[in-house]
Order: sequence, then C-alpha cells, then structure tokens
Amino acid sequence: MRFLIPEDVRVLEIGCGIGNLLAALKPSHGVGIDISPAMIEEARQRHPDLDFHLADVEDSAALDALEGQFDYIVVSDTIGSLEDCVLALQNMHRFCHRGTRLVIAYYSHAWEPFLKLAQWIGQKMPQEEMNYLTTEDIAGLMGLADFEVIRREWKQLLPRRLFGIGSLINRYVSSLPLIRRACLRNYLVGRSLRHWDDGVKSCTVVVPCRNEKGNVENAVTRLPAFCQDIEIIFVEGHSRDGTYEEMLRVQQAYSDRDIKVMRQPGSGKADAMFTAFDAARGDVLMILDGDLTVPPEQLSKFWDALKSGKGEFINGSRLVYPMEDQAMRTLNLVANRVFSLLFTWLLNQRFTDTLCGSKVLRRIDYLKLKENRSYFGDFDPFGDFDLIFGAAKMNLKTVEVPIRYAARAYGTTQISRFQHGWLLLKMVGFAYKKLKAL
Repeated sequence: MRFLIPEDVRVLEIGCGIGNLLAALKPSHGVGIDISPAMIEEARQRHPDLDFHLADVEDSAALDALEGQFDYIVVSDTIGSLEDCVLALQNMHRFCHRGTRLVIAYYSHAWEPFLKLAQWIGQKMPQEEMNYLTTEDIAGLMGLADFEVIRREWKQLLPRRLFGIGSLINRYVSSLPLIRRACLRNYLVGRSLRHWDDGVKSCTVVVPCRNEKGNVENAVTRLPAFCQDIEIIFVEGHSRDGTYEEMLRVQQAYSDRDIKVMRQPGSGKADAMFTAFDAARGDVLMILDGDLTVPPEQLSKFWDALKSGKGEFINGSRLVYPMEDQAMRTLNLVANRVFSLLFTWLLNQRFTDTLCGSKVLRRIDYLKLKENRSYFGDFDPFGDFDLIFGAAKMNLKTVEVPIRYAARAYGTTQISRFQHGWLLLKMVGFAYKKLKAL
C-alpha cells in the first residue's frame, strides 16, 4: 500500500477499523469511516491526528458529513463485507477529482481453506462470511460503478516470514508471471470516469534537436493547429551543423507562432527535454523528436487521446503500422517487440514501444513526477524511461497511439542498436527492482 500510495497526500479509507493502515500511509490529511462505533472510538484514541467518522458507505446521506476531495480512496478488504458493492463504489465519486485513485485490496479465495484453518487454530482473527470476489469480479464491479481499472497487482505468495525465506520469495518470486496468481493478496487501482476532464486548453511541444538543421522549419510548418494555444520550444543540444542558428531564423520567420529557442545546459536528450519542460507554460507537454521520424501531423491524435480523457500518459507506438523502408533495422525491430512483452509485465499496463520519442502528459502530472523522482534517481540519459516509470508509479492511465514511423529525411540516426539494446536490458533490471521486487 505504501508503494501504491505516496506520503503527504489526502487519503480516505473506507472501513478503516482501528486506523492502523491509514496512519501507516502518513497522509497529509487522513479520514477514515467505519460502521463500528467501537472501532471508531479505538481509532480516535490511537490516532488523534487523523479524522474518523461513524458512517456506512452504502448510505449516501450518511456521507454528507464528509467534505472535500481526496487523492486516494482506500478499500482494504471492506469490499468483501458490502451488501451492494456497486452502490458503495458509486458513492465514492463525490470524493474524487481527476487525479483521484481508488485502491481496492482483497484476498484470493483459493486460500480459503488455509485461512479457515488459521482461524480455527487461533492464528487469524475471526471474521464474518465474505463476498466471493476474484480480481476480475472486482474489476467488473468497478466498471459498473464508472471506475476504470488502471493496474492490478498480486502480492504475498507466503504469508509468513519463515526465517527470511518467505520475505525473499515474496520479493523476488511472487510477482513472476503465472506464479503471481497464486498470491494471497491482490490489488486493483482505478480512476473515476466521471471526473476525467480538468479543462486543459494549451499545449507546449518540445522539440529536442542535435544536428537537425534540415528539420527545424518542417517541425513548425507541418505541426497542425490541434488546439488554440500552442507553444513550441526548440532545445538545441550542442550541434555542429548550424542547428541553433536555424532555430533563431525560423523563430523570426514565423513570428506569428509562439516559438522559443533554448540551449540545453548539459548533455543527453533527458537533460534537453526536462530543461524545456521546466520552462513550458502549456497545460499539456508533448515531445516531438527533431528527426521528425514521428510525423508532426500525428500529434493531433495524441492531443485527442488526452483531451478526451481516454488516457493521462500518451505513448507513441511505431510497431503497429508498417514502417517506411529503412525506418528501423530488423534487429532493432525484433528487440523492441521482445522488450515490449517484458515491459508490459513489469508495468502492468500494455506497452508495445518504450523508445518512441513522442510522449504526452499534463504539466501538473509532470510536476508531481518531478517531485517524486528521488524514488528512481538519475538513471535514464534519454528520459523515456524516466517518464514511463514515473507514470507507472503515479498510477496514470497509459494509452498508446500507433503512428506511422517515417524514414529520416535529413541527417543520420543517433541511435546505436547495441547501445540501446544494452540500455533496454538495464531498464528491465531496474524496473524489476523498483516496481516489482517490493
């Protein structure tokens, strides 16, 4: 739960019991509700800094005493005791904003015989008969209540430490494909489909360029007017072909467009990209690689996917449509397809192309990602995985937009198949450590 929910955010827990879980999450503002007066009284004594209310989540009128919206709503096992799960979930929309995440934790009923045995011998707290719900069942209930499932997790293959062996197995084995379905605990993270629109109106298109002089003007002239307010930021990366001078010329030639020209202070695409992101003013941030192998005309599709609420982190995919000849070498293509399967498992969201240069997210989400970047550290010279892993950690809804990958019209590729292959291997290990081996 502490991995899924960061500290210092507003948290509402449904069925909070004595409040220990809510307190362990260290919220900036924590509110718990429960139908047991004794539980609420005990919770108030144990955690006086938190706010506890006697209320039934299935009674809409009883929830009127609660005010405000929350960043996370936690339902830990309570889903098993509800008489009307859909009604209870529907009542939670009143506490949601666009970024609110609903986290539902439950247990696998394949463990029922062991749990009953543990209860019988006094190793488990007695409980009433619970609803029989699989992860698929809970996902279906969330859909009926207008919540969209973003990710699923399965944890705790062994519920005991067993002199350290249990902890090792839970960390390194329990998340493996197929095996994870045997875990005791399962988690679903969802978002409200009634609060997807936060009124984004403007966009900043960041174009990092290094030795891309022949592509600078085309990046401007071919960019469609997909929204009324578009800022273009060119970031020059120590070129040797006059790219920076060409940027200044294009800026003057198209003075009717909001074009800014910068020189990155360091080196690498990540440095260029994040330097521009920090200076951007748009509600939405887009990346358009200076080689224009992702055609600028395609960016309207990315805008539509985000503006319509279909996704919060939009990733381009070059591996769906046929490519132009010489756009990608055969070995690179095969490697990309293999790694797409690995990253889909690691991130629990479908990814077919991690290294496509075009990625889109809201500026407000980028700022939150930046605040929490210390969890991953400075590990990615290209910035693609910084954004992908950060979006996964923040539980952003990822959507892929297929694009027709074009061959480079100017200059030479700056991609090395072996360098990038080694990078992908390192990123697999890094993601496993930071996102799976918990």
